[in-house]
Amino acid sequence: MRKFWENPPAAPAPVAAGVLPAAAEIRCGTRVLRIEPATVLAPMSGLTDTVFRRFIRHVAELSAAPGAAAPAALPFGGCGLIMTEFTSADGLIRSEKVARRYLSFAADEHPIAAQLFGSDAAALAEAARLVEAMGFDAVDLNLGCPAKKVVKCNGGSGLLRDLPLLGRLFAAIRAAVSIPFTVKYRAGWDERSLVHVELAKLAEASGVNALALHARTRAQGYSGPAQWDWIGEVKRAVGIPVWGNGDVRRPEDAAALIAHTGCDGIMIGRAAASNPWIFQQIESWRRTGAYAEPGEAERGRLLLAYFQRLAEAPLPGGLGKMKQFAAWFTHGVREGGSLRQAIYSARSEAEVLERVAAFFARTREGLSVA
Repeated sequence: MRKFWENPPAAPAPVAAGVLPAAAEIRCGTRVLRIEPATVLAPMSGLTDTVFRRFIRHVAELSAAPGAAAPAALPFGGCGLIMTEFTSADGLIRSEKVARRYLSFAADEHPIAAQLFGSDAAALAEAARLVEAMGFDAVDLNLGCPAKKVVKCNGGSGLLRDLPLLGRLFAAIRAAVSIPFTVKYRAGWDERSLVHVELAKLAEASGVNALALHARTRAQGYSGPAQWDWIGEVKRAVGIPVWGNGDVRRPEDAAALIAHTGCDGIMIGRAAASNPWIFQQIESWRRTGAYAEPGEAERGRLLLAYFQRLAEAPLPGGLGKMKQFAAWFTHGVREGGSLRQAIYSARSEAEVLERVAAFFARTREGLSVA
């Protein structure tokens, strides 16, 4: 199994909590999409389905002790905008099953953006129109996925090698919808072909309303440190909002990234899988200069609540997603290795729920399967 983190965390320089912005806005004509707090859940293939997105929205309530006072209210659970898994534009316009599987969402997920990938302007434009008709608050174009099966079709980060084509894609999507249009991208194919600033300027000139830069190249994948300087270069080059993405694992990291780059907000991906409280912690840090770390009982309640939601969801692959999430979430849990093994060897979703409840039954408050 590939390590969840391929680079060790670095301790950020001390930064005042107040540097974190309370909110940001994406403007598209007369439309204004307010992102409050100024944090975004990154789109992640195989993870950010409707179950996980709602899980992030309600993390405080799901992990609270039975009978405990309701947690302090945070806007949208501490996360200002959530995004779907990346979805094939070609698949979306050809099959209703794709829409049901990847783009189903609930009312409490707003504001929410749908992320598309593809390299055909007509298909992307039609898919964007469908996204708008479905009620999404924004549409996002994926220019960051490094997966070979996506890149070989000239999708995701493969498009970073063809800026003229990107210009045509931007224009087609912009002309197709009136909702905000955003782009998540990497800095270039490799460090010898960086396009982060040139692409940002092209996007702004084409009517893109906001950008999120994952400050790595396609060649890096998820290894090596994110180059935050690149985010600062993009922020100084354009007038539209810029979100920074990469190596934010703690509230202190978020504050350090904002202070270092001047970006308008933070996008978080993998850290939200290992620490679903990250958005709540960042907002607490912004407001008070402090944040709480979840205890083992809270982790147990949250893990069980998420698995129960997966078991009840009308989405395929619940058992596989339980095992996938366990690999990320249980690191740092006392005797987490034995818990992971118990989950990996389970043959049904019900068996996973029973084993998780039994594992955490030794905690002071205990757990039970609903």
